[in-house]
Amino acid sequence: MSDTDLHFWFDPVCPFAWMTSKWVRMVAEQREYRVEWRLISLRLLNRHVDYDAQFPPEYEAGHTSGLHLLRVAARARAEHGPQALDPLYAALGRHVFEDPAGQPPPERATSRPFLEQVLAEAGLPADLADAVGDASWDAEVQEETDAALRLTGKDVGTPILHFRPPGGTAFFGPVISRLPEPAEAVELWDHVVGLAGFAGFAELKRSLRERPQLPAFGLRPGEAGLEEDWHGGSRRQHR
Repeated sequence: MSDTDLHFWFDPVCPFAWMTSKWVRMVAEQREYRVEWRLISLRLLNRHVDYDAQFPPEYEAGHTSGLHLLRVAARARAEHGPQALDPLYAALGRHVFEDPAGQPPPERATSRPFLEQVLAEAGLPADLADAVGDASWDAEVQEETDAALRLTGKDVGTPILHFRPPGGTAFFGPVISRLPEPAEAVELWDHVVGLAGFAGFAELKRSLRERPQLPAFGLRPGEAGLEEDWHGGSRRQHR
């Protein structure tokens, strides 16, 4: 029997995963949830995709930088235990998505000075940054990505949540573009848990999405982002 209430698979460059993680942290604090953070790579999920034909121009570099950051996360977990991923993901998310000046470009997000600052805030040693260029960690990230897909099927993105593991339901999402108020967070979460508690639940979908309400996207609380149609579960240019 697992002592964890929720497994949460994240890619550090996915803004929707970050927004959902902020909500999950709010709920975890109020409900004393135990969350285990796990690794999933959008670059590996899309390894067979022609990025030039299917995605906006910046996506391949962004997804690749996410994989490189996950190498650092994999090494941090290997050397400091799974609990190291909690502060590490929190620090990464703050620096990638909460800066009003905008998201750091991929070359900065994977640079030594950037990673050393993130690791210091997470209480982790700076030498973990060496893993950013070490492709030997990719097999572990691939294995964990595959484990998520075995739970949900292949036509998914990030985040992936597994409720009451190992026997509970797992699915892609919930995807949110705005963070609920603290008083609303648990009520909204209970609706999600209600769906997850039914083994026959398969999908509830809406492809229209707002740009996430995050400072890096120039959005302040109360402002709604531009709405886009993420057909096929992504911003792919063609079906």
